[in-house]
Amino acid sequence: MKVLVCISNVPDTTSKINFIDGDTKFDTNGVQFVINPNDEFGLTRAMWFKEQQGATVHVATVGDASVEPTMRKALAIGADEAIRVNATPTDGFFVAQQLAEVVKNGGYDLVIGGRESIDYNGGMVPGILASLLDMNFVNTCIKLDIDGDNVTAIREIDGGKETLSTSLPLVVGGQKGLVEESDLKIPNMRGIMMARQKKLNVVEPIEVIKATQDVKFDKPAPKGEIKLAETVDELVDLLHNEAKVI
Repeated sequence: MKVLVCISNVPDTTSKINFIDGDTKFDTNGVQFVINPNDEFGLTRAMWFKEQQGATVHVATVGDASVEPTMRKALAIGADEAIRVNATPTDGFFVAQQLAEVVKNGGYDLVIGGRESIDYNGGMVPGILASLLDMNFVNTCIKLDIDGDNVTAIREIDGGKETLSTSLPLVVGGQKGLVEESDLKIPNMRGIMMARQKKLNVVEPIEVIKATQDVKFDKPAPKGEIKLAETVDELVDLLHNEAKVI
């Protein structure tokens, strides 16, 4: 089985977010980038398929040279090969089109991506990718078992879980539950040294439709001044006369 894990290079959640050029571009200065958590759950599950079933695992991303440390981490975790599409990821449709070309050229049986990235939270790429490739698709996946070409998957739905039977080739939008946080792999020294010898292939993007353009980013408004009420009567008065919610 040949597996491709789609990786997003996202800011660490502890990073302070700012914008430049009239609030039209994300300011990357001083920002620490990591593997998107939902993608890391997928990568860890892919490594299980490699260790237990002999799968070949590749990782792919769309981005410039600045994303390569993140890809090297994926290689250090155990991926066999990495592919970087040399383009700025402008939107989910653009990214999906680029990754679809990677899948077509690589002949992958299983494609795993996070259900969404933690930067823009678009949640579009896995579904668009499956549509472009005409592959079966399971989103919000929290369990994945494969026997030959037969797949059993469990996905999270509103108020419960759904068990599905499907087959390869398959695109999966994974999340926490596909593996647990305690199962995530931390690169060891041997893995880091071996990653230096593994392939990190850079391919040029194909000409595709760019469906959207960022116009402006707005940060959440700062929180208003806080008033503490010492008595219930004072609280009721503030809610009635100032907040005007009762």
